[in-house]
Amino acid sequence: MLKVVIAGCSGRMGHALLDGVFSDPELTLHAALDRADSPQIGRDAGEQFGKVTGVKISHDVISALKGADVLVDFTRPEPSLQYLGACQAAGVSMVIGTTGFSATEKSLIESASKTIPVVFAPNMSVGVTLLISLVQAAAKVLDEGYDVEIIEAHHRHKVDAPSGTALRLGEAAADALGRNLETCAIYGREGVTGERDANTIGFATVRGGDVVGDHTVLFAGIGERVELTHKASSRATFALGALRAAKFMADKKSGLFDMQDVLSLR
Repeated sequence: MLKVVIAGCSGRMGHALLDGVFSDPELTLHAALDRADSPQIGRDAGEQFGKVTGVKISHDVISALKGADVLVDFTRPEPSLQYLGACQAAGVSMVIGTTGFSATEKSLIESASKTIPVVFAPNMSVGVTLLISLVQAAAKVLDEGYDVEIIEAHHRHKVDAPSGTALRLGEAAADALGRNLETCAIYGREGVTGERDANTIGFATVRGGDVVGDHTVLFAGIGERVELTHKASSRATFALGALRAAKFMADKKSGLFDMQDVLSLR
């Protein structure tokens, strides 16, 4: 069985990941990590599920990685990079579902993947991964006379905007259209903005309530609109995708992968 370490185990995604590991006969929980000041430290990782696993929640990543196969991380950029360094040192694979990385931080992930296998994706959902491919295909066909806008909505607790998934969708559209998202993205409009530049890709962000994650890519032409939408109703979809990614790396020695690789969509 694949020995899995879950980082951020007391968070919403951590809970979904633990549930996924407990439900999969091909996986076993090797260790559960949380921040040093978490009230969950020292408690059994299965307690919230009515299970006794013998795995105590810890903040000692070095000990947690001993004998492990893969670490799955949905936290924040700073701890995620700390986990990445520890995985490099221990020779352990890593699945990174954390978002909000800077370009410099992404380069560190790329560098680490030269020595260990890493699946890095802003969204681990199988449906979103398919959506990315559909956006690429649509953009190649709707490459003239269609304006591209991306609308995303998440719960009130999400700290980064636009979402990593929205940015990845923007990259998919931009690449297919032969554009650079860094120079063509518009992240907000206010006041007298003037006529829309046909070469831009717009982003709109909504935050509120308990929205798990909604994403729509709009291709707006004259007389018609094409909308590609994905709506997540449960974090289980992200957890199941991340654990699928963990299994994907079982025979990999190194390399940087995303969910399109995991699902053989390339």
